[in-house]
Amino acid sequence: MASSGHNNLNAKLVLLGDMGAGKSSLVIRFVKGQFLEFQESTIGAAFFSSTVSINNDTVKFEIWDTAGQERYHSLAPMYYRGAAAAIIVYDITSTDSFARAKKWVQELQKQGNPNMVVALAGNKADLEDKRKVTAEEARLYAEENGLFFMETSAKTAVNVNDVFYEIAKRLPRAQPAQSPAGMVLTDKPAEGSQAASCCT
Repeated sequence: MASSGHNNLNAKLVLLGDMGAGKSSLVIRFVKGQFLEFQESTIGAAFFSSTVSINNDTVKFEIWDTAGQERYHSLAPMYYRGAAAAIIVYDITSTDSFARAKKWVQELQKQGNPNMVVALAGNKADLEDKRKVTAEEARLYAEENGLFFMETSAKTAVNVNDVFYEIAKRLPRAQPAQSPAGMVLTDKPAEGSQAASCCT
Protein backbone atom coordinates (compact mmCIF):
# COMPACT_ATOMS: atom_id res chain seq x y z
CA MET A 1 0.00 0.00 0.00
CA ALA A 2 1.41 3.38 -1.00
CA SER A 3 1.44 6.26 1.41
CA SER A 4 0.72 9.76 0.15
CA GLY A 5 3.61 11.44 1.98
CA HIS A 6 3.46 14.60 4.00
CA ASN A 7 1.66 17.71 2.72
CA ASN A 8 2.06 21.21 4.10
CA LEU A 9 -0.94 23.40 3.33
CA ASN A 10 -1.51 27.09 3.92
CA ALA A 11 -5.22 27.84 4.20
CA LYS A 12 -6.86 31.23 4.47
CA LEU A 13 -9.71 31.11 6.98
CA VAL A 14 -12.13 33.94 7.74
CA LEU A 15 -14.41 34.39 10.76
CA LEU A 16 -17.71 36.15 10.07
CA GLY A 17 -20.63 36.98 12.33
CA ASP A 18 -22.45 39.61 14.30
CA MET A 19 -20.74 41.95 16.74
CA GLY A 20 -20.53 40.31 20.17
CA ALA A 21 -20.93 36.74 18.87
CA GLY A 22 -17.46 35.89 20.16
CA LYS A 23 -15.40 35.61 16.96
CA SER A 24 -12.29 37.17 18.49
CA SER A 25 -12.70 35.15 21.69
CA LEU A 26 -12.92 31.93 19.65
CA VAL A 27 -9.78 32.63 17.65
CA ILE A 28 -7.80 33.83 20.70
CA ARG A 29 -8.83 30.67 22.56
CA PHE A 30 -7.68 28.55 19.60
CA VAL A 31 -4.41 30.38 18.85
CA LYS A 32 -3.31 31.43 22.35
CA GLY A 33 -5.36 29.22 24.68
CA GLN A 34 -6.68 32.32 26.46
CA PHE A 35 -10.07 33.82 27.25
CA LEU A 36 -10.59 37.48 28.12
CA GLU A 37 -13.84 38.29 29.90
CA PHE A 38 -14.00 41.71 28.22
CA GLN A 39 -12.77 41.54 24.63
CA GLU A 40 -12.40 44.83 22.73
CA SER A 41 -14.41 45.06 19.50
CA THR A 42 -12.36 44.32 16.42
CA ILE A 43 -11.79 47.29 14.12
CA GLY A 44 -11.69 46.22 10.46
CA ALA A 45 -10.02 42.83 10.92
CA ALA A 46 -7.32 41.14 12.96
CA PHE A 47 -4.87 38.55 11.65
CA PHE A 48 -3.67 35.39 13.39
CA SER A 49 -1.94 32.22 12.27
CA SER A 50 -1.84 28.77 13.76
CA THR A 51 -0.72 25.35 12.56
CA VAL A 52 -2.47 22.02 13.09
CA SER A 53 -1.44 18.49 12.15
CA ILE A 54 -4.01 16.12 10.72
CA ASN A 55 -2.89 12.60 9.77
CA ASN A 56 0.02 13.19 7.36
CA ASP A 57 -0.83 16.83 6.68
CA THR A 58 0.21 20.04 8.36
CA VAL A 59 -2.26 22.88 7.87
CA LYS A 60 -1.18 26.43 8.59
CA PHE A 61 -4.28 28.56 9.04
CA GLU A 62 -4.01 32.22 8.09
CA ILE A 63 -6.96 33.50 10.12
CA TRP A 64 -8.79 36.75 9.43
CA ASP A 65 -11.05 37.77 12.30
CA THR A 66 -13.44 40.34 10.83
CA ALA A 67 -15.26 43.12 12.65
CA GLY A 68 -18.93 42.41 13.32
CA GLN A 69 -20.16 46.00 13.25
CA GLU A 70 -22.36 46.84 10.28
CA ARG A 71 -20.16 49.79 9.31
CA TYR A 72 -17.35 47.35 8.44
CA HIS A 73 -19.54 45.03 6.36
CA SER A 74 -18.35 46.47 3.05
CA LEU A 75 -14.79 45.38 3.91
CA ALA A 76 -15.73 41.72 4.43
CA PRO A 77 -15.38 40.58 0.79
CA MET A 78 -11.74 41.67 0.94
CA TYR A 79 -11.22 39.04 3.65
CA TYR A 80 -13.41 36.17 2.45
CA ARG A 81 -12.44 36.44 -1.22
CA GLY A 82 -10.11 33.56 -1.96
CA ALA A 83 -10.59 32.00 1.47
CA ALA A 84 -10.43 28.20 1.69
CA ALA A 85 -12.62 28.15 4.81
CA ALA A 86 -14.98 30.25 6.89
CA ILE A 87 -16.41 29.99 10.38
CA ILE A 88 -19.71 31.81 10.70
CA VAL A 89 -20.21 32.51 14.38
CA TYR A 90 -23.44 33.33 16.19
CA ASP A 91 -24.36 33.71 19.85
CA ILE A 92 -26.75 30.97 21.05
CA THR A 93 -28.41 33.53 23.36
CA SER A 94 -29.43 35.83 20.48
CA THR A 95 -31.90 35.13 17.69
CA ASP A 96 -30.71 38.33 15.96
CA SER A 97 -27.17 36.96 15.93
CA PHE A 98 -28.42 33.72 14.34
CA ALA A 99 -30.39 35.68 11.72
CA ARG A 100 -27.24 37.64 10.91
CA ALA A 101 -25.27 34.38 10.57
CA LYS A 102 -27.81 33.21 7.98
CA LYS A 103 -27.19 36.41 6.00
CA TRP A 104 -23.45 35.67 6.01
CA VAL A 105 -24.17 32.16 4.72
CA GLN A 106 -26.23 33.62 1.87
CA GLU A 107 -23.50 36.13 1.03
CA LEU A 108 -20.81 33.42 0.91
CA GLN A 109 -23.03 31.20 -1.23
CA LYS A 110 -23.36 34.05 -3.75
CA GLN A 111 -19.86 35.50 -3.68
CA GLY A 112 -17.49 33.12 -1.93
CA ASN A 113 -15.33 30.31 -3.24
CA PRO A 114 -17.72 27.44 -4.21
CA ASN A 115 -15.31 24.89 -2.67
CA MET A 116 -15.03 26.79 0.60
CA VAL A 117 -15.34 24.69 3.76
CA VAL A 118 -17.91 26.50 5.91
CA ALA A 119 -18.58 25.89 9.59
CA LEU A 120 -21.50 27.28 11.56
CA ALA A 121 -20.45 27.80 15.19
CA GLY A 122 -23.04 28.45 17.89
CA ASN A 123 -20.84 30.19 20.43
CA LYS A 124 -21.41 30.84 24.15
CA ALA A 125 -22.62 27.27 24.75
CA ASP A 126 -21.73 27.83 28.42
CA LEU A 127 -24.79 30.16 28.67
CA GLU A 128 -27.33 27.32 28.37
CA ASP A 129 -29.77 29.04 30.75
CA LYS A 130 -29.96 32.06 28.38
CA ARG A 131 -30.24 30.02 25.17
CA LYS A 132 -32.56 31.42 22.46
CA VAL A 133 -31.39 29.31 19.48
CA THR A 134 -31.73 25.54 19.82
CA ALA A 135 -28.93 23.28 18.65
CA GLU A 136 -31.48 21.34 16.60
CA GLU A 137 -32.62 24.45 14.70
CA ALA A 138 -29.03 25.40 13.87
CA ARG A 139 -28.04 21.83 12.94
CA LEU A 140 -30.98 21.55 10.56
CA TYR A 141 -30.12 24.91 8.96
CA ALA A 142 -26.48 23.82 8.57
CA GLU A 143 -27.46 20.52 6.93
CA GLU A 144 -29.81 22.28 4.50
CA ASN A 145 -27.01 24.64 3.47
CA GLY A 146 -24.05 22.27 3.23
CA LEU A 147 -22.30 23.56 6.36
CA PHE A 148 -21.03 21.62 9.31
CA PHE A 149 -22.25 22.69 12.72
CA MET A 150 -20.76 22.75 16.22
CA GLU A 151 -21.65 24.57 19.39
CA THR A 152 -18.61 26.14 21.02
CA SER A 153 -17.65 28.04 24.12
CA ALA A 154 -14.62 30.28 23.96
CA LYS A 155 -14.95 30.69 27.72
CA THR A 156 -14.74 26.98 28.62
CA ALA A 157 -12.88 25.95 25.40
CA VAL A 158 -15.60 23.39 24.50
CA ASN A 159 -15.28 22.39 20.81
CA VAL A 160 -13.03 25.36 19.98
CA ASN A 161 -10.08 23.29 18.77
CA ASP A 162 -12.50 20.75 17.29
CA VAL A 163 -14.04 23.22 14.85
CA PHE A 164 -10.61 24.19 13.47
CA TYR A 165 -9.46 20.56 13.27
CA GLU A 166 -12.67 19.56 11.50
CA ILE A 167 -12.07 22.32 8.93
CA ALA A 168 -8.49 21.10 8.44
CA LYS A 169 -9.80 17.57 7.79
CA ARG A 170 -12.34 18.80 5.24
CA LEU A 171 -10.02 21.04 3.23
CA PRO A 172 -9.47 19.77 -0.31
CA ARG A 173 -6.06 18.18 -0.72
CA ALA A 174 -3.70 18.41 -3.69
CA GLN A 175 -5.39 18.87 -7.04
CA PRO A 176 -3.42 17.98 -10.16
CA ALA A 177 -3.79 21.21 -12.15
CA GLN A 178 -3.77 23.83 -9.43
CA SER A 179 -4.20 24.40 -5.73
CA PRO A 180 -7.74 25.05 -4.47
CA ALA A 181 -8.60 28.72 -4.02
CA GLY A 182 -7.33 30.16 -0.75
CA MET A 183 -4.75 27.43 -0.27
CA VAL A 184 -1.10 26.92 -1.09
CA LEU A 185 0.08 23.34 -1.22
CA THR A 186 3.78 22.98 -0.51
CA ASP A 187 5.11 19.45 -0.85
CA LYS A 188 8.59 20.56 0.28
CA PRO A 189 10.73 18.91 -2.42
CA ALA A 190 14.39 18.32 -1.65
CA GLU A 191 16.49 21.49 -1.54
CA GLY A 192 17.41 22.68 -5.04
CA SER A 193 15.58 19.93 -6.92
CA GLN A 194 13.52 21.01 -9.94
CA ALA A 195 11.09 18.09 -10.07
CA ALA A 196 9.71 15.91 -7.32
CA SER A 197 10.95 12.37 -7.69
CA CYS A 198 8.62 9.43 -7.33
CA CYS A 199 8.97 6.96 -4.52
CA THR A 200 11.76 7.93 -2.13
